[in-house]
Amino acid sequence: MKALSFVLSSVLMGALLFAEEKPSVPKLSPGFEKLKTLTGEWSAKTEDGQPVRVSYKVVSNGSAVMEMLSMGKGEGDMVTVYHLNGDNLMLTHYCSAQNQPRMRAEPVTGEVKSLTFSFLDATNLVGPDAGHMNRLAVNFLDKGHFTQEWTWRENGKDAHTAVFQFERKK
Repeated sequence: MKALSFVLSSVLMGALLFAEEKPSVPKLSPGFEKLKTLTGEWSAKTEDGQPVRVSYKVVSNGSAVMEMLSMGKGEGDMVTVYHLNGDNLMLTHYCSAQNQPRMRAEPVTGEVKSLTFSFLDATNLVGPDAGHMNRLAVNFLDKGHFTQEWTWRENGKDAHTAVFQFERKK
């Protein structure tokens, strides 16, 4: 009887030691949840009237939001991936300039009406003065409209801000 108790308790202890840990559920981020509401297709125009399309998709088991931006000037598609890093809402922008700026959002309290992302670092950036996206402001207007303000930085200063007023495609 003692031997059986020993064997059973050993098996139980082994099962507990080698049990697969379930991944912890990330904390909810109001800003990240707001980005998820953009899922779908949107359209806008550039300053010179060229069409701009953007689509959003929640990917990677809900842990990321992928944005695909198509400009009307033949610059090719650009991808931005939004995700959480602990308590920080982050993005990586895969730019047509062939660099990848990473930005962190400023913390949001209360209702999320806007998100402002600021440059953290970049991959494939040839130097600190090389042109890159430095800031993104997203303003949520209503369920069918939002704006993006992308700021380009070059030679140590903000050189241009492109503003897009998106409307949800029906």
